[in-house]
Amino acid sequence: MHKYLLLLAAAAAWGAEESTRYQISWPSGLSLGEGQLTTKKESGRWQLALTLEAAIPGFQVVDTFRSTASEALCSAEFSLDSVHGAKKRRESTVFTGATARRTTGSGGGGTEFAVPPCAHDALAYLFHARRELAAGRLPAPERIYFGAAYDIRLTRIGAARVTVAEVPTDTEHFRAVVVGPRSRWEFDVYFATDPARTLALVKVPFVMGSFALEWVR
Repeated sequence: MHKYLLLLAAAAAWGAEESTRYQISWPSGLSLGEGQLTTKKESGRWQLALTLEAAIPGFQVVDTFRSTASEALCSAEFSLDSVHGAKKRRESTVFTGATARRTTGSGGGGTEFAVPPCAHDALAYLFHARRELAAGRLPAPERIYFGAAYDIRLTRIGAARVTVAEVPTDTEHFRAVVVGPRSRWEFDVYFATDPARTLALVKVPFVMGSFALEWVR
């Protein structure tokens, strides 16, 4: 499920407040769950939040991710709170200058590590990527932070007209490659060609087929 998160773009335009809904679907097209991405600006900082709720028979998934970022989308704080069946996970990362401190669990065990002066957590990166695309630039490969550090690269495939929640939508198709400490993911991402470069569709391959996350208008 977390494979969706690294390329979930933020809500539509660069307004003070936005809310975008998504549908998560089985390979058959049947709905598996929903997601919502909200953004607002407070005291000159972006407040970003992503929630995902999905129900697989006998297994519930509820994820909440929050990011606070500067006007330039440099990360200040990132947190995640997830429930996957009986497994629960909670952690946060605070970015200060060229250092970040990651705290896991309610007990507060933490580690510190070096980061770039303008580091991007996963959600801040998504805004950054959309802003770059809206300006006509392909986001450069970089290291982002989602608990651990991940290297991400977007490759432009080309223009594509796709059906999203039964609505034909003009998009740009990208292949995302994400490499972590012990993992490597590849999936397809489609950004709408609207001025905000809204995320329209994500397709993530699994053994049983390609799961989809679709923009609900």
